[in-house]
Amino acid sequence: QVQLVESGGGAVHPGGSLRLSCVSDLKIFRVATMSWYFETPEQPRERLATITPSGSTNYADSVKGRFTISADPDKNTLYLQMNNLKSTDTAVYYCHARVEAADFWGRGTQVTVFS
Repeated sequence: QVQLVESGGGAVHPGGSLRLSCVSDLKIFRVATMSWYFETPEQPRERLATITPSGSTNYADSVKGRFTISADPDKNTLYLQMNNLKSTDTAVYYCHARVEAADFWGRGTQVTVFS
C-alpha cells in the first residue's frame, strides 16, 4: 500500500500562483506514473498532468502553459507548479500513482481562486 499526502493548497486571487506537493511514503517515483487530478462538485475527477518514470510529461489542454508537473525521486515528492490561476481552477487537487496495475490516491488539497 502506498500512502500519498498532498499539501500546498490555499486561497489566491486570479493570476496568482501556488505549488502543490505530494509526498509518498515509499520510493515509487522511479517505477510509478504520477499524475495530478482535480475535482469540483460540478465535474467528475479530471486528469491535469502526468509524469512518467522517464520524465515525460503531458497536460490537459486547460492547463498547458500554466501548470508544470515535476518530481524529485530522491525526496519521494511530486510537485505541481500552478501559475496564472483562474477561478475555474478552484477545486480539490489529488495526487495519483499508478504502480504496475495498482492505483493509489491522496486525500486531496483544496485550491480556491477568488476575486
